Amino acid sequence: MDRMENGLEIIMMPLGSLYTNAYVIRDPGQQRAVVIDPADDSWQLKGALESYEVEAILLTHAHFDHIGGLNMLRRETGAPVYIHPAEQEWLQNPMKNGSGLWPDVSDPIQCDPAEHEFKDHDTFTFLNHQWKVMYTPGHSPGGVSIQLGNAVFSGDALFAQSIGRTDLPGGNYEQLISSIQERLMPLPDEVVVYPGHGPQTTIGQEKMSNPFITGILR
Repeated sequence: MDRMENGLEIIMMPLGSLYTNAYVIRDPGQQRAVVIDPADDSWQLKGALESYEVEAILLTHAHFDHIGGLNMLRRETGAPVYIHPAEQEWLQNPMKNGSGLWPDVSDPIQCDPAEHEFKDHDTFTFLNHQWKVMYTPGHSPGGVSIQLGNAVFSGDALFAQSIGRTDLPGGNYEQLISSIQERLMPLPDEVVVYPGHGPQTTIGQEKMSNPFITGILR
C-alpha cells in the first residue's frame, strides 16, 4: 500500500517491460476496487485484486505499455473499461497503440472497444467517491488525468521532474505544455501526483523544481 486517500488504499505497481505504473485503488471495507492502467497481466496485479470486485478499469491513454494486462483483467473481472474517444480505436489497432511498432518490446495487443468514453470535466462515482476527468492531451491525442480527492493520476502527461515524451505518433509538445499549465498546475500544491512512470510527487513540488514547468509559470 502506498497511501490512503479518503479511506481508500492506493497501490502503485511498476509493471511490464517499461515499468509502467498500474494503480489499484481499493476500498477494504466494501472489498471493491478500481484499476487505472493495467500495464501487465502480472501476478502482482492479480494478487492485489484477490477477493475484490473491480468496479471499473480506467485508462489514462491507450499506449501498449498501459494496456498490457487489459485483456486478462476484463476476462477475469468483467469490469467495464473507460477511455477518451480519441483513442477508442487504438485498443484494437497494434500500430496505433504502439505494440505493432516495437515487436522487440511487446507482442501485438488488440483489445475490444471500451464500454464507456470519457469527456473533459466528466465526473463518476466509484467506490462511493467522486472521480473527475481532466483532458490532458499532448503525449497522446486522448490523454486524460483523473482526480480523486487530493490525488491525481496523470498518466504520461506529468512526471516527477519531467513530462511525457511527445515524439510518438499523435504527440504534440505545445499541447502537452498547455495541458499541464491549464489543467494540472492550478490544482492545490498538496495534491499528490501518481504518474504513469516513476515515483509519485506533488503539484507543489513540480511547480518549484520541474525544469519543464518552472519557466512557464514565471
